[in-house]
Amino acid sequence: MITPPYLQKGDTVALVATARKNIDDNLKPTIDLLKSWGIEAVIGSSIGLDYHQLAGTDEQRAADFQKQLDNPNIKAIWCVRGGYGTVRMLDLLDFTKFKQHPKWVIGFSDVTVLHNHLNTMGYKSIHGVMPVTIPRATPAAISSMKSSLFGEPLSYSIGPDKMNRFGQAKGELVGGNLSILYSLLGSPSAIDCKDKILFIEDLDEYLYHIDRMMMNLRRNGCIENLKGIIIGGMTKMKDNEVPWGKNALEIIDGVTKKYNIPVIFNFPAGHVQDNRALIMGSTISIDVNASGSTVIFQK
Repeated sequence: MITPPYLQKGDTVALVATARKNIDDNLKPTIDLLKSWGIEAVIGSSIGLDYHQLAGTDEQRAADFQKQLDNPNIKAIWCVRGGYGTVRMLDLLDFTKFKQHPKWVIGFSDVTVLHNHLNTMGYKSIHGVMPVTIPRATPAAISSMKSSLFGEPLSYSIGPDKMNRFGQAKGELVGGNLSILYSLLGSPSAIDCKDKILFIEDLDEYLYHIDRMMMNLRRNGCIENLKGIIIGGMTKMKDNEVPWGKNALEIIDGVTKKYNIPVIFNFPAGHVQDNRALIMGSTISIDVNASGSTVIFQK
């Protein structure tokens, strides 16, 4: 996997909207944060556009993203928010100049579309906090984003969880939002799960949807080929009038338990305040035991 150049003081980061519109004056905390890191921010033309739910038309969002991809002076593209819509502009993009001058693409949730597409192209990207979540993000989440962008050592140690399955594994980290992963199956942007460590998280889904998506991953041969699984926040799940009978974590446990691989539950990433940065496409080592879990990223 190709690692884009890490940021240095004086570099410039573009803030863009690839999905839901961002029409509020809410980017100052992020601009100030970048400035404290010695980084300049450029506001993309998609910020402030209003097309129903989206930040402009597909063509407008794609044109803004393309401009940042093609500009060698832009060292990272930070998607300001998720929602839905990134997949609608994906096929309008040309990554030719990106390949000549790779740069970090940052975000989570709907930005999983870009993480997976870049993974199939052979490039790393960063899953982590976005500008609209900066004001409520934990210091640890923000610090991990800085470490990821500046090439500092990145590792996590978290406490034990009664649902964890013990073991050790080493492999390339892939994944992101479960609903997005599910929607990309069968497309050119779908990830290859073989010998990978899969990270998943989700928000505001019905529990039977979680079961359906996990069953799809299993029937597609993804889960049986994994070396390990990291499960982040399963946030604000919903149930029907007649209960499904299991919560989201129990559903995932039930679908994956027959595979002899380590599993980390309740990892601090996803739609949670403590949304730690993950460098997608990196080789990581995980160790899950009775005292807790460690996740170590290799450069």
